[in-house]
Order: sequence, then structure tokens, then C-alpha cells
Amino acid sequence: KLATEFPLEDIFLMTASPVIKAVTNFKQVSKTLEEFDVEEQPSSLLEKRYPNIKVIQSGVKQLKSDEHKIFTEDGKEYMYEKLCLCAGAKPKLIFEGNPYVLGIRDTDSAQAFQKNLAQAERIVVVGNGGIALELVYEVQGCEVIWAIKDKAIGNTFFDAGAAEFLIPKLTAEKQETPIECKRTKYTVEGNEEKERPIAASDKLGSALGPDWHEGLHLKGTKEFSHKVHIEILCEVKKIHLQQEFLQLQRTSLTFPQEEKNVEPDEVLWPVYVELTNGKIYGCDFIVSATGVVPNVKPFLDGNNFAVGEDGGLKVDKHMHTSLPDVYAAGDICTASWEPSPVWHQMRLWTQARQMGWYAAKCMAADTLGESIDMDFSFELFAHVTKFFNYKVVVLGKYNAQGLGLDHELMLRCTKGQEYVKVVMQNGRMMGAVLIGETDLEETFENLILNQMDLSAYGEDLLNPDIDIEDYFD
Repeated sequence: KLATEFPLEDIFLMTASPVIKAVTNFKQVSKTLEEFDVEEQPSSLLEKRYPNIKVIQSGVKQLKSDEHKIFTEDGKEYMYEKLCLCAGAKPKLIFEGNPYVLGIRDTDSAQAFQKNLAQAERIVVVGNGGIALELVYEVQGCEVIWAIKDKAIGNTFFDAGAAEFLIPKLTAEKQETPIECKRTKYTVEGNEEKERPIAASDKLGSALGPDWHEGLHLKGTKEFSHKVHIEILCEVKKIHLQQEFLQLQRTSLTFPQEEKNVEPDEVLWPVYVELTNGKIYGCDFIVSATGVVPNVKPFLDGNNFAVGEDGGLKVDKHMHTSLPDVYAAGDICTASWEPSPVWHQMRLWTQARQMGWYAAKCMAADTLGESIDMDFSFELFAHVTKFFNYKVVVLGKYNAQGLGLDHELMLRCTKGQEYVKVVMQNGRMMGAVLIGETDLEETFENLILNQMDLSAYGEDLLNPDIDIEDYFD
């Protein structure tokens, strides 16, 4: 976006990674919903397309904002007129520096995970967001103990009702033929062959897109398909290595079978997880899929950034940080403007793309001394993804975020087919969750955006015999 706004200026893209993420097959599904693939491409492709872009492959060591300078790890320094920080986020590991704890948020860590899984008989997955959800669904032939701090699975994206709708899919034998996948596979070119240097796991890879598990062979050693046991309302209290566990003289549990009481485990495992509910399970390794923290560390030193509660760099409605000529976009930033009543920030691919595009517009407007309106994509929270092979659309305050007790929910559910939930407040639609091919996303998007009073329709709003899309066309 910057390269097209300023065709005669030099634009530097600094990245520690040999590949860059490109958005391809972009499709505007509705006013605010968009679908796209994320593809890793060599940086030369970008430089070919935009002659004024130069990609500098090096990590950033330091920012001296008062001097308008960036120092890179390869010992060089660069002056800037305007700077946008898009360094994303890094996985929030439950325990740093433990060889049995794997964090997953990028293509590299997904590959490490796959290597370990090939020998695994049992893993413990901790976390309840999109990656944990997909992971548990995709892993086969390996016992999975899934520890979540909420009452229901997938809490970041939906509620207990939607979780109940999806759970049967977890225990069902999976279809052998995967449904045709529309998005691109993620690979980092040529890194399969080379032994990775020891410290490489601390380097940040690029964040996974929604189909990161495609093309990875996620199968453990056992012959059954799915074996998942969910431990709810708990977190990891402690991790014990085998030696420490033996000294504790405590009992660990076997994989819970439905008919039998849980029995002590005779097997010796490499590592043991003690949960806050008092249970201890042995396993081959632990997957930490517990979300991300903004990757601000390289930039804070010596710069007086205003930082949000979630650790991100605060940005105003023009994506401007608290420092002159420094902007931020994507996972690294914290939106600190007064948001629309039906938008909230969530560290997702869709928002990263929108923020990047909008930040470029703001940088251009500021440079040219023009005024600019807030981009329409921040009017309504809208995200489309796939879980367990169902299409999932979330709109607005889909989990009644911040609405307090003053709201009501309406539901429609057809087992194995669709799940529709809307969040209503004072007769107006504030949010919705749509699972399956409901074709309601555009209608609901409009109803949330125009805040029409729907109280007259009552329960009929979700009546399957009434063609609601035609009605509000």
C-alpha cells in the first residue's frame, strides 16, 4: 500500500525471515467479511512488483526514535522519515525454557511439533483458542489430554452451546478424504533439509494462517483415530520431569476411559503435568497453545512508548503510537481509540491485514497533510474461519463481550448441520455466531450495522420456516 501511495520514495521492509507473507486470492465476502489465502513468497517477488521496495533481511536490534534510526542485528543502521512497527506477537509459553513444552504459532514450531508427534503416545494440550481447537481435532493416533481454563472448548470464538455442537466431531472417526482445502499450504522453502541451529527456536517465525495443519502429517504412534479427554476449569500448576516426579511419590493417572474409574498409571513418562484440579498426567510432551504476547521487546529500550494493558504499543485512530513518526499495526499494537460499539480488537490475520493497509493510508495522509476517516473495517468485528471442517462466521459482540448482563441470546441448532446464535440488546442485534452453511452472514451483518429495532419479530427472527434474508433484503 505504501509503495503505491509513494511510488518515488524508498520503502524498506525489514524482516528477520527469508520469506514474506503475501495475501492472495482476496475475496470480499460481504461489506466487512473477507476471505484470503496467506502465502509465503520469496522477497524478490515483492521487489520485482514494486521497484521502490527494498527488503532487508535482518532482525531489528534497537530503535532510537529521537534520532529516527533503526539498528539491525547485522550491524547496519537506517534512517527513516516514517516508521511502522509490525513485528507481530510471540507465543505465550506456559513455562519458558522447558524442552518438553512446545509453543505453536508459526510454521517452524508446527514442524517441530510434527517431528515430536511421530514418536508420541500421549500429549497434553493447554489452551483454548483457535490453534488448540484445530490441533486437537487434527491429531490422530495419539492420546490427547486437553486442559482448558474455561467451562467449554473454543472459548475465544464461541460459547458452550457452540462447543456442544462441535464436540461430537471430536470423537467421530475422521473422514479419510480431507475436504478440498481452498487456502494455501504454508511451507518455508528449503528448511526441511538443513539441521536447524540450536537457538533457532527462539527466533520468531511468521504467524500461522488458518490452515497451518494442512500438509502436516499429524499422526502419533497408536492405531486408533481420535482419543481426546478434556479437563475443564483448570490450568497447569507445575511440570515435573520424570526424576522429580518419582521423588514426589505421587500418583499419575491413566487416560480416562468412560466405563472405568480412573486408575493409577503404570507407565513411566518423560514428563508429568500437574493441573490445578489436583490431577497429574504423564505424557511425551506438552503443547502450549495459550495465545500470544505482543512482540515489543526490541523496541522499548530507550523509547518512551505508551503501552496497553495487554502489552501492545498503544495506537490512536490513525495507527500512530505515542512517539512522533512511529506507527504500529497488527498483533504488536493495542487499539486505544474509542471503538465502535460492535468492534473489538482480536489478534487475527484479518485484522492484521486491515490495520496494515489502513496504517499505510494514515502515513500517507499525515505526510501530505490531509485528513482521513476511520476505515470502515473497524465499524464491525467480522471474522470467517473453519473449525472441524465447518464454516464459522463471528460478527460483532458475538460472545456478548462487554455487554454485561443486559442482553439476551437466541439460538437455532440443527445437530451436525448448523448452529446459529444471535446476541440481542434492547431489541437490536449486537453479535452473531454462525456455524455451517447458514447463508445468514450478510443479513446479520446489515442488521448489526444499521441497529434496526427487531423486537417486533421476537423468536421469529431465527425461525427456519421464514426466509429471513429475503425479508430484510
